[in-house]
Amino acid sequence: MCQHQPSCPSADASDHDAARVVACFPEQGWSLLCNGVIVFEDHGEIRPDGSACAADRGPAPHVVGAAA
Repeated sequence: MCQHQPSCPSADASDHDAARVVACFPEQGWSLLCNGVIVFEDHGEIRPDGSACAADRGPAPHVVGAAA
């Protein structure tokens, strides 16, 4: 799915949050990463297979980078 060089981490990789944002909807509170993961402002996530991740981590890398 990812066309970036080097390729972004896959949705099932431990560092999947490091994938690049391909669509951002701050007014709705979510972003789509190039690996198909949807990341929410509260740090919750939905993977392409429909599984969810709890919102119990620090800021996602793409949010920290966007704020700089």
